[in-house]
Amino acid sequence: MLKRYFDILTSLVTLIVMGLPIFVIAGAVRLTSQGPAIYWSERVGRNNKIFRMPKFRTMRVDTPTVPTHLMSDPEAYVTSIGKFLRRTSLDELPQLLSILVGDMSLVGPRPALFNQNDLIALRTEAGVDKMTPGLTGWAQINGRDDLSILVKVRFDVEYMRRRSFWLDMKIIVLTFVSVLHRRGVSH
Repeated sequence: MLKRYFDILTSLVTLIVMGLPIFVIAGAVRLTSQGPAIYWSERVGRNNKIFRMPKFRTMRVDTPTVPTHLMSDPEAYVTSIGKFLRRTSLDELPQLLSILVGDMSLVGPRPALFNQNDLIALRTEAGVDKMTPGLTGWAQINGRDDLSILVKVRFDVEYMRRRSFWLDMKIIVLTFVSVLHRRGVSH
């Protein structure tokens, strides 16, 4: 219960503090490419329930619905501002809304795309599907996009076994360090 209260309080405060930058980013996305500012991605949540997760749109509206790492040339679809938003992880800010409604937590395994069947199957087999997905997680600070699916699941299982308020705090701090140093972002 403490984790849920912390998630609500932190996401509310962050939304208030980041209100103006969120508004500016939304405007910049709309001005620099066709389509809406927010992209609603179908993701797999707790107990493999599908939910819609918001992100600032960083790719063109005609982009195929597949994981970026499976695209032959993902850079061809990334918008001019999308590169910056991805590099700085600012595209993730709208996910604070998913945290408020309880579809996500600040810390947990990153939610899989609805069509990442290999990742979903491995997580389900390991029991990771019972956790609420997070804005950041143990795998994100240990390699993010550089990790294979098997290694990501191993980190998810390790987090599941070790999870605590203090581990979450450590992950949040290390996430800020990773974002500042732009570690583990391949696209």
